Order: sequence, then C-alpha cells, then structure tokens
Amino acid sequence: MLRRRWTTNDLEDLPDDGNRYEVVDGELLVTPSPSARHQIAAFELAVLLREYLQREPVGYVFMAPAEIVFSATRAVQPDVLVTPLFDGRPPATFEDVKRLVLTVEVLSPTTARADRVTKRVLFRDEAVPEYWIVDLDARALERSVPDDPRVEVLDDRVTWRPEGATTPLVIDLRAYFGRVLGD
Repeated sequence: MLRRRWTTNDLEDLPDDGNRYEVVDGELLVTPSPSARHQIAAFELAVLLREYLQREPVGYVFMAPAEIVFSATRAVQPDVLVTPLFDGRPPATFEDVKRLVLTVEVLSPTTARADRVTKRVLFRDEAVPEYWIVDLDARALERSVPDDPRVEVLDDRVTWRPEGATTPLVIDLRAYFGRVLGD
C-alpha cells in the first residue's frame, strides 16, 4: 500500500475546521481543538516565560497557532514556543523563524505518540536546545535536549537558562500544576 507523503504546501488545501494540521517528515498529524485545561496549562506557562524573557531579552514567547516551517516536509505548531529575537525584536512573521529556542507541548491523549516520539525526534534533529512536554495527569514535565537521547522527568522544578541569559528561569512545578489544575 502506498502512503501519501505530505508536504507543507498540502497544508494550504486542508479545511479551517478547528483542527491543527502539522507535517513531520511527510506524515500528517491532525490534532483536535484543545481542551480548556490544556489551554490553561499552555497559557500559564507562556505567562511565566514572557515575564522571564522581559527580564532576560533573549527570545520571544508565542502560543499556538504559530506555524513553524523547517523544510518542505516539516511544519509544526507547538503549544508554546520561544523564538530568537531579530535585531532585538520579535520576528515580524513566522516565515522568518528558522530555529527555536524552546518548544513546549501540553500532552493530551490524542497527541501522546506524536509529542513523545515524532516531535521529540523532530526537535532533536532541528537542534532545538530544549523540548518540554507538560504531562498534566502525571504532574510532571519531560525535558529533552538534542545531544542526549534520554528524557529527564521533573516534578519539583525546572530550571531553564537559554543562551545569552544571565540568570536562569526556575519554575516551581508543584505551584504551576496547582494553578493549572485548580488545587
């Protein structure tokens, strides 16, 4: 059986139906609209990153939808992403973004395989310095880096110090998950 090899150009022909469409190495990934809990998790993390990046201006934080095209067969829309600055400013368009500083996906039952396997490989291949997966059910954050195939699972705090920053961002994960999950 022949399988279709999707390209980023094919995404333009897909319906605007509330689903998120991504292409990774010719595979089409379709994600339904996120839940409220998912959006709260992404937003809370984006706020923490924004506050930090205002103090340490080494990047700019965005939330999905924000399509990042790495090649003709690689286009993704991470839940939360940090781009480099361009002459001290956020990118004018997402077409200008060819690399990322940080990428974050909030795990859901429909995205687990894509987030933990397909996208983890993609972000390692694209040399994204850190890739985080927020697992709300486990109240944990999974951190991956390009030069280590192992995944670090954190449930207490995460420390992030992007290139060029003078101080790290330290996120109290217990407090974060408490805010997100309402306890």
